[in-house]
Amino acid sequence: MNPISNIWNHPKTSVAGLLIAVVSVAGVLSQQGITLGKAGAGTVVSLASALATALLGLLAKDPDLGSGVSGQGSGTATAKLGAWTMIALLIPLPWMQGCNSQTVAQDIVNWTPALQGAVATVDSTAALLAPADAPIFAAATVGFDAASSLLVTQAKAYLANPSAGVLAELQTQIVTLQQQVNAAILQAAKIVNPASQQHALAAIQGVGTIVSAILALVQSISGKVQLAQMAAASHIKFGMVEPYFNQAQAAQIVATHYGEPVDMARAQIAQAEQYNSRAGF
Repeated sequence: MNPISNIWNHPKTSVAGLLIAVVSVAGVLSQQGITLGKAGAGTVVSLASALATALLGLLAKDPDLGSGVSGQGSGTATAKLGAWTMIALLIPLPWMQGCNSQTVAQDIVNWTPALQGAVATVDSTAALLAPADAPIFAAATVGFDAASSLLVTQAKAYLANPSAGVLAELQTQIVTLQQQVNAAILQAAKIVNPASQQHALAAIQGVGTIVSAILALVQSISGKVQLAQMAAASHIKFGMVEPYFNQAQAAQIVATHYGEPVDMARAQIAQAEQYNSRAGF
C-alpha cells in the first residue's frame, strides 16, 4: 500500500491517527516530566495534548465523514473515529497531571455553585415522593446541607491558601460527603415505589456526580500516602452503588459544566471510575 496515496485518499482518517499519536506521545512525555516549556498555567505538552483531543472530538462529530470513501457509510466511519476518540481520552490525561494546585483549587471552587444547586434539588425532592417514602429520603439525605456547606467553605479556603493543612481538611471533607452520598443511594434504592425511587436516585446522583468530580480534582493534587488514607476512609465503595448509577445523567452534568461533548464527558467519567476502583475507592 502506498502510504502517500493512502493519506491523500483518507485525509480525515490520517489526521485522526496523527492526533492520537500526539496525545499518546504527550502522555509519555508528561509522565517523564518533559514539559517543553510553559503555556499559561500549564505546559506546552499539556496544551498540545488538549488541542489534539479537542480536534479528535470535532472529527468524530463531522457529519460528512466517510461519505463516498471506499464504499463505507458515514455512520461506520464516524463510529470508528468515535472509538478512536475514546481510546485517546482513556490515555492518562497529561494536562491533569501538569495542573498546579492553584488551577485545581479554582476548578474545585467552580464546581461549588453546581453542588449547592444539586443539594437544593435534593431538599425539594421529598415533596415529589409518595408520603410513605418521603421520610426515608429525608433521613438518607439529612446531612447533605451541612456537609456540602463545609466543603464549599474549605474549597474556597484552599483556593486562598493552598497549604498542606487546608488540603488535608479538604481531603477529609470530600470523602465524608462522598460516603454520605453513597449511603444515601443505598437507602434510596430500598424505596419500593418505582416513581419515588426514580426521583430519589436522580436527585442524589446529581449531588454524587459533582462530588465525584471534586474528589477526582482533590486526588490529582494528593500524594500517594494521602490517597491511601482517603481510600481507607471510603468504606462504601463505588462498586456498591454502581448498579444504581445513571451514566447518561452523570455525563450530561459533566459535559454541561465543562462545555464539552457528552461522549467526551462519558469517557472521562469511565476513566475516573477505573482509577477509583484501582485506588480502592
